[in-house]
Amino acid sequence: MMLTAVLMPAPEGGFTALNPETGTTSEGESVEEAIANLREATELYLEEFPLGPVGQPLVTTFQVAEHA
Repeated sequence: MMLTAVLMPAPEGGFTALNPETGTTSEGESVEEAIANLREATELYLEEFPLGPVGQPLVTTFQVAEHA
């Protein structure tokens, strides 16, 4: 099953990883570690809460006004 990983730099260093299809999150010191940890967390989640068919996600960005 192909799922989505969204990675964001963590303020304390490393990365926070999110899987939007399940809501699982994890962290790692590197991109590879964050994805490996997310994979493990997501597999454990799916053992309890299986997903039905998952469509192809659309990931994009958007801007908001900055407030000083």
